[in-house]
Amino acid sequence: MTSDDLPIGRRVARWRVRRSMTQQMLADRLRRSKSWVDKVERGVRTLDRYSVIQELAHVLRVDPEVLLGQPRSTPTGTPDGVDDIRAALARYDTPQAPAQTPEELRRQIGHAWLTYQHAHYPQLVRLLPGLLDAAQGAQSAELLVQAYRITSSLLVKLGDADLGWLAADRAMAAAGDEPVLAATAAVSVGQALRASGRDRLALAATLTAANRMGTPPTRPALFPLGDHEVGGLCRDQTPRQPHDHRGGGAPRPQRAAGEWAVGGTLLLQAALAAAGCGDPRRAEELTDRAAGIAAQLRGYDDQHRTGFGPTAVDLARVVVAVLRGDAGEAVRRHVTVIRREAWRRLPAEYRGAYLVDAARAYLQVGDLRGAARALVDADSVAPAEVRCRPLARTVIAEVARGHPAPAGVARLATLVGLTR
Repeated sequence: MTSDDLPIGRRVARWRVRRSMTQQMLADRLRRSKSWVDKVERGVRTLDRYSVIQELAHVLRVDPEVLLGQPRSTPTGTPDGVDDIRAALARYDTPQAPAQTPEELRRQIGHAWLTYQHAHYPQLVRLLPGLLDAAQGAQSAELLVQAYRITSSLLVKLGDADLGWLAADRAMAAAGDEPVLAATAAVSVGQALRASGRDRLALAATLTAANRMGTPPTRPALFPLGDHEVGGLCRDQTPRQPHDHRGGGAPRPQRAAGEWAVGGTLLLQAALAAAGCGDPRRAEELTDRAAGIAAQLRGYDDQHRTGFGPTAVDLARVVVAVLRGDAGEAVRRHVTVIRREAWRRLPAEYRGAYLVDAARAYLQVGDLRGAARALVDADSVAPAEVRCRPLARTVIAEVARGHPAPAGVARLATLVGLTR
């Protein structure tokens, strides 16, 4: 009989012995009786509540899935193939990948971005090792930075923030002295550092990169407004070049709209990091700076895959409120922003990830039904956001503790291998 075939009580007993604990010691730490522990280990008492399993796992210093006998790589867990991505990142020689033209590789990277934006993470896990090999052999800084950025974003999603940071750091190295490429790589660095709990480092990295990008002039309007603007995601307008009114009236050199969007994205990452550091005033200031940029960016080609625009700023304000513990404000802003047309046109990955954060806000105000709605909506928009991300599983577990748990979340808990 393998460890996965054991009854949960036997697994509890095994881990208790591994931790050099007696039944009485375990009972004391759980604030329960020795008889209760004995009955659990012998299978006389059934562990049918996830909250109790989670408490046991905490005391035994293991993941709840270990006690449940759930394998880590399941269709509703981390997809198989992450080790292949790790191996691709560990190769320092030029891989012997089939030669591809830059145009072919660019098409593959575009496909990978679309796969990511549609939250098809298992498919992307299978694509990335070959894409990394091809990009490393292409000797193109732009394409290599993009390949590393996609890799970093996916690894952060799947809960491997340290490996995600490695990929982001590789993107920074590949960018070299190219300022815009370095700025896009800094976005990935910030995301990976925040995911690993290093908010102060993330704040320093993203704020430094944002300041290097500068701030667009506010007069005249940098980019034209358009009725079809969708949160900074449209592609059919060309930015106007403002004139230099300091003399001569000649057009002055100006960054493209997509480059300002990278700067705005860096400011939002810095704001989230500041909120994570417990600095709400700086978080608000940085978000306001990003809002100033977003107000001028209407209808641009989002070639750097930032998704930046007014809607992105509004969503960031919600997440900042969650991070600083002001869940009431977060919920109020959330209800408003998801009613807008621009919200529905954001990529599935963006909406799904945000809805998991919104569920956290509802949890903070004690609204289990609101949290359940957000999670169910996230699952309908981007199932992999809920079923593959460790963060989402944690939120599901919290909501599933309710008595009774909302039906939609009870279903999700079963899908991801959690039982109440």
